[in-house]
Amino acid sequence: MDRDFIRDLFAPFADVSVRRMFGGFGVYRDGLMFALATGGEIYVKADAASRAIFEAAGSYPFAYMAKERRVETSYWLLPAEALDDPDAMARYAGLGLEAALRAQAGKGRKPKREV
Repeated sequence: MDRDFIRDLFAPFADVSVRRMFGGFGVYRDGLMFALATGGEIYVKADAASRAIFEAAGSYPFAYMAKERRVETSYWLLPAEALDDPDAMARYAGLGLEAALRAQAGKGRKPKREV
């Protein structure tokens, strides 16, 4: 998975920027990260308002091991239907951006400026 593939995948939703991070990529819109690509998978941000939608689609959170414990993140696997259906991709990406915006509002921070 490379930057061009990720940009093309999210094209039905928006023009996104892709930045390398921790062996994967962060996916940004207007300077706000709303998706993560790692290990050949795409995850989008979810929160209390959207988590049930991802669960109903058979999704699960990105997790990693920290010391001797499993840590689950707020990024959930992009449901398979989004990979084949541009409307579904736009819908799930939109949910991810909305969750990222809510998280940002809760922290009182502004997004980083695009370069």
